[in-house]
Amino acid sequence: MKELKSRLAKLLLELSYKEGDFTLTSGKKSDYYFDCKQTALNAEGGYLIGRLFVEMLKDYAVQGVGGMTLGADPLVTSVTVVSFLEGRPLPGFIIRKKSKGHGTNQYLEGLANFSEGDKVVLLEDVCTTGGTLITAAERVRDAGLDIVGVLAVLDREEGGRERLKEAGLELNAIFTRQELLAAGK
Repeated sequence: MKELKSRLAKLLLELSYKEGDFTLTSGKKSDYYFDCKQTALNAEGGYLIGRLFVEMLKDYAVQGVGGMTLGADPLVTSVTVVSFLEGRPLPGFIIRKKSKGHGTNQYLEGLANFSEGDKVVLLEDVCTTGGTLITAAERVRDAGLDIVGVLAVLDREEGGRERLKEAGLELNAIFTRQELLAAGK
């Protein structure tokens, strides 16, 4: 796994990590920006993220994974495909930012693959304050699923982990910023 993690770090630094002056979704200012979608939508990057998440998921007894659109869309897809290839197929779901507004008016897509009470893990590209994950978790719980963990590609270590813990969610990340920079060397 160390080799996969090192290769992923190099791709993330090449495609997704930019230094400069940025304003984040949370409104916070930052000296770097992390756009994980650039790597997650790269064929090798998507595969590596999927493999590493599937490895991390071995620590969880779950029936599937899901996450908030748009950042988690490629993450969920990579995990569902890799999990199938590795003989432990895990279905996925995507959480809409707004309810459908017609038909079933639902927030979650992919629920036909789940039953009430199924245990799931939320996937996230980057965790800063945890606000998006807390909103996502409310929608998932309202849909009848039981969240047993959160996996992220990057934990910015800016309070998100602590805020999630207060909301009853445990975060586990592939990298922190320092780990990413060290692994990419």
